[in-house]
Amino acid sequence: MASVCEICAKGEMSGNNVSHSHLKTKRKWKPNIQRVRAVVNGEVKRLNVCTRCLRSGKVQRAL
Repeated sequence: MASVCEICAKGEMSGNNVSHSHLKTKRKWKPNIQRVRAVVNGEVKRLNVCTRCLRSGKVQRAL
């Protein structure tokens, strides 16, 4: 599944795991993306949307 929200364009972020001895290894944080049926311009489409957009009401879900 795509790891980018089609509404707000939120995507993966990168950073470091930091151990107790302060060794660093690369890691990624992925957004919580859901594939939902949504109403876009009066028609139903499937979108990859982050849960923040779903909760805030930026997406109108289709029934």
